[in-house]
Amino acid sequence: MTEAAIRKKPGMASVKDMPILQDGPPPGGFAPVRYARRIPTKGPSAMAIFLTAFGAFSWGMYQVGKGNKIRRALKEEKYAARRAILPVLQAEEDERFVKEWKSYLEYEAEVMKDVPGWKVGENVYNSGKWMPPATGELRPEVW
Repeated sequence: MTEAAIRKKPGMASVKDMPILQDGPPPGGFAPVRYARRIPTKGPSAMAIFLTAFGAFSWGMYQVGKGNKIRRALKEEKYAARRAILPVLQAEEDERFVKEWKSYLEYEAEVMKDVPGWKVGENVYNSGKWMPPATGELRPEVW
């Protein structure tokens, strides 16, 4: 748009001919300017957050305690089962040992038959105590 249409005058010869229009506040004034830091109070309070976290932690610890009781009971059941079958396993091992020991004594008698004064099965250490072999094998097949 042209100046003539805005001012509703046919035209101007000079700027001085323009009517003076001064800007000012609107009637009733401007709205107040917010310069203070205003943080909205949205969401739960600190106490609500604390109580929720404490409740979740307490519930978790309760669940851990329940799990520990169950785990302890299962462990005790496993140990009770092992204690119950221990005599059977020991008897089987004793039977295997006696069989292997007899075989070993026969082998020793055969190998040492030409050595004078050799007593089959006698402890060469003369400690007076009988000790079972540490490895569980009397005669390893592969050296």
